[in-house]
Amino acid sequence: MLAYSLRRLLLIVPTLFGIMVINFFIVQLAPGGPVEQAIAEIQGLSASGTTSRITGQGGAEVGGTAGRSLSATDTVTSKYRGARGLDPDIIKRIEKQFGFDKPAHERFVLMIKNYIFFDFGDSYFRDQGVIQLVIDKMPVSISLGLWTMLLVYMISIPLGIAKAVRDGTRFDVWTSGVVIVGNAIPSFLFAILLIILFAGGRYFDWFPLRGIISDNFAELSTWGKATDYIWHMTLPILSMVIGGFAGLTMLTKNSFLEEINKQYVITARSKGLTENRVLYGHVFRNAMLIVIAGFPSAFVGILFTGALFTEIIFSLDGLGLLGFEAAIKRDYPVMFGTLYVFTLMGLILNLIGDLTYHFVDPRIDFESRED
Repeated sequence: MLAYSLRRLLLIVPTLFGIMVINFFIVQLAPGGPVEQAIAEIQGLSASGTTSRITGQGGAEVGGTAGRSLSATDTVTSKYRGARGLDPDIIKRIEKQFGFDKPAHERFVLMIKNYIFFDFGDSYFRDQGVIQLVIDKMPVSISLGLWTMLLVYMISIPLGIAKAVRDGTRFDVWTSGVVIVGNAIPSFLFAILLIILFAGGRYFDWFPLRGIISDNFAELSTWGKATDYIWHMTLPILSMVIGGFAGLTMLTKNSFLEEINKQYVITARSKGLTENRVLYGHVFRNAMLIVIAGFPSAFVGILFTGALFTEIIFSLDGLGLLGFEAAIKRDYPVMFGTLYVFTLMGLILNLIGDLTYHFVDPRIDFESRED
């Protein structure tokens, strides 16, 4: 497995590079970049008679000429929307501030060179570095991801096993209905429903609508802090669990059904072993292989995609909300920095998932399958 692991680690480099190339040049084609947003801010501020706060070279503020009309000799055709009527020198200073005074390919090469050393720069619109922003927002998303995965596995595995053992019974039919509903309705719709029911939306006002802790969290006792945290996290985690348990339940059930009908199970039963011994001593390890090994990729999915709408709906200041706001504001350092980190983590966790297959069942050897 060492050679296989080394090959997979080396393959991460071109894969990560290809993802960054595609996303970088797609984003360049999208309208409304940071320069356009800065120009819109200047136009809006100058229209109300306020001096613009966009800084120029050396940190000096760009203002004064932002609202003046250009003469015929000053008129310039700009490639940016909304730039008509602005002094060309102001536009150049804005481009310099955001690094858009260089061609796209030069900006990409410089970005990759910095990213190799995990230098992601500073946010365009926040007074913080990208790494610090990610570190600050990570605990919220990790809390959502870990609690959700823990509860999903605690519910789905026993339920899937019970459905496999009772396949075709009334219990299987009724629980399948619940699973179908959970699989059909997205988690963010459950989140909205939970807000309407239990967060003061219409009926009960039992849980808070936003945030992960209360304002007076620091003043609470240890028990008070724990209960306050659980109180705030109940609805977000519940909405994600409801939307995520269905797939794993059916995967567990189908995996167990496939193993139960194999010859070695029939042989074990013919030897007089009890049903529990057959189920948990022989079937469980083989059936749970795909479920356990899929944990890393499932965690990545919940942490970086599944929590996006949940964080937005419940105003949880995590990575999902950070990425959403960065995309809306075209905060490129945050967008590409988080994309780089998350993609790298996803590729590494996929490799860990493959190694988990081998750990759970040593008979699986990816090196021999490649030969």
